[in-house]
Amino acid sequence: MNDPYAVLGVSPSASDDEVKRAYRELVKKYHPDNYANNPLADLAEAKMKEVNEAYDAIVKSRTQGGYQSQSAGGGGRAGQGGGQYRSPTLLQVRQLIAQNNLAEAERILRSSPANSAEWYYLMGSIAYRRGWMDDARQNFWTACNMDPTNMEYRQAVNAMGMQAQRGAYGGGDDIANLCTTLCCLNCLCNSCSG
Repeated sequence: MNDPYAVLGVSPSASDDEVKRAYRELVKKYHPDNYANNPLADLAEAKMKEVNEAYDAIVKSRTQGGYQSQSAGGGGRAGQGGGQYRSPTLLQVRQLIAQNNLAEAERILRSSPANSAEWYYLMGSIAYRRGWMDDARQNFWTACNMDPTNMEYRQAVNAMGMQAQRGAYGGGDDIANLCTTLCCLNCLCNSCSG
């Protein structure tokens, strides 16, 4: 594996918050949803896996090495906005989702307690990948409500809102407009021939 700090673009002396911020920016950049139907999807997925592994390695080395957070208030701790990434189980679930191994990701997730925003976010991600938009939306909302400062969760909620708008205004109305147009044309044609 490459130097995990180089992968995230931070120095080894970076604070936990700086590492977390760099990780989140890269997750946003290489998230598979950004590359749907894109020829670069495989490349983005590989990069996402590398980013996840790098972050996992940094967190693991800092946790095992007795590293103390350099950020004010120890913001990297579990339950304080993003510390849940330190859970090896949830990191494994993230990697399985990135590999599109949804059944195994869900099995592992369901065997762990649903007590963190990250748990709900990951469950929402699985539902989203499966096309279960109502479940995805509900889980993303729960994650965002539990940790409203997490940009990844907020972005997921916003994306679901945008998708709902496209569905309501793009898909359904276009079909209704097409049907109305065809009915009008049919009436016009029948009146011309009669």
